[in-house]
Amino acid sequence: MCGRYALYTPIEAVARLFGVSELHAHDLDPRYNIAPTQEVPIVRRSPYPVAESGAEPARELALARWGLVPFWAKDPSIGNRMINARGETAAGKPAFRNAFRKRRCLVPADGFFEWQKTADGKQPWYIRDASGEPMALAGLWELWDPPEGGEPLASCAIITTAANELMRPLHDRMPVILDQAGREAWLDPAAKPERLEALLAPAPDGILEAWPVSRRVNSPFNEDPSLVEPA
Repeated sequence: MCGRYALYTPIEAVARLFGVSELHAHDLDPRYNIAPTQEVPIVRRSPYPVAESGAEPARELALARWGLVPFWAKDPSIGNRMINARGETAAGKPAFRNAFRKRRCLVPADGFFEWQKTADGKQPWYIRDASGEPMALAGLWELWDPPEGGEPLASCAIITTAANELMRPLHDRMPVILDQAGREAWLDPAAKPERLEALLAPAPDGILEAWPVSRRVNSPFNEDPSLVEPA
């Protein structure tokens, strides 16, 4: 499960780190408590044709609503429960299989939150890369056309997998975190299914760090740097 995350690295720095050549989301505020149904930045290969014949599609940073709305949906509210896609079933599940084949993306995140069950209730933890650099979460994106016409809706989901050793005391699931080689493969339209499925594994032990944070993060209306600081 991945139900909240943070992205506060300046978006221009994120674009450089992820090799983005087209930036369609400028001047984004730092976010410390991103919640489902909100617009989030994603990195994807451009869905639009390039001007020069034979040129590689651009890698772009765009905005999408968190909660994937399948192209066949009658109502976008279905996306409210499609914030995560299980790595074990995403390739075959009707809601995600077309996106898995054709519309994979990266979801930049400085860290994500998970809630541990305790005797005093659920305690939120913040998990990030031990290097402090933004992570690339494996994602899927989709474009939905309203039946009555109007602007198409871009939406996305984060892929999850089994927890690694660090995460197991907190939760049995975690987002798929891609290293540099994994990022390239995930965005490669020619990647073989077996190569993609091999990427959907728990993060190696030792690359993440975690600490408990304030329960103020429980409310998506709270949004400030203290939410990612140790409690």
